[in-house]
Amino acid sequence: MISTQKYNLNASFDGESKSLTIFKSLLNLFFMRKYSFFFLLIFTLFAFCTSSTNEEWIILFDGKDTEGWRAYNGDVMPPGWKIIDEVLTFNTQQILEEDYDYKGSRDIIYGAEEFDNFELYVEWKIPVGGNSGIFYHIKEGYGGPPEVSPEYQLIDDENYADIHDLTAYNTSVGFENPSKLHPLQQTASDYAMYAADPLKKKLNPAGEWNNTKIKFTEEIVEYWLNGERVLSFVPWSEEWHQKKNSGKWDGLPDYGKFKLGFIGFQDHGSDLWFRNIKIKKL
Repeated sequence: MISTQKYNLNASFDGESKSLTIFKSLLNLFFMRKYSFFFLLIFTLFAFCTSSTNEEWIILFDGKDTEGWRAYNGDVMPPGWKIIDEVLTFNTQQILEEDYDYKGSRDIIYGAEEFDNFELYVEWKIPVGGNSGIFYHIKEGYGGPPEVSPEYQLIDDENYADIHDLTAYNTSVGFENPSKLHPLQQTASDYAMYAADPLKKKLNPAGEWNNTKIKFTEEIVEYWLNGERVLSFVPWSEEWHQKKNSGKWDGLPDYGKFKLGFIGFQDHGSDLWFRNIKIKKL
């Protein structure tokens, strides 16, 4: 608290000269303006920081149109994708008869801009037995995003193995209990590279909304699920290269090597729902 005795410049004294009175009045005005400017500066900085924080987010899907989105290796959105109730959806029943002969990819990318370091947020939902994924650092010209892009796995952990036969594939890659969904194949894992922490995962059941956050920098990658960080790893580290060269990606030299690329979603034959898709550059 400022001492009123020290700064009370309005006090008058008997016999005070006119010049002294004017001087004190000017000094008092100086202090008033000084502190007014200080508080104005603080308010301006707060407003600027708040505005800047909001403006950092780039909306990739606003629920109204698919501007910027297209098929991987394509020019337009592939058949099956449509906006319903402001949600980006995929459903095979939405494929028109004239599109039955479509041969392109049904995986989609946000092709308006590439990103290097970023924070991505998306809300998603899959059906019972559903399977999809979130790709980043995608480059085109390959057979599909999985050949080149890391993938945040989206899948029905509880029911997928009961509906789909995984035995042959999981045996071919050397997974134990090949009839079951391996931890590297489960939701929020870095597919076939790093498993999400099962003790931190709070996965809502198939048919309910979940939210995902991916934070990527060259120092650390973080995968979040429903507000909990369930996985972190260092990209391109010695451990990362060991995992890449000893597993599924051994025969795919370009997997994960790009530091800049598109964001995308995987079609794996099941219904899909995405909303509130936004990204922030880091």
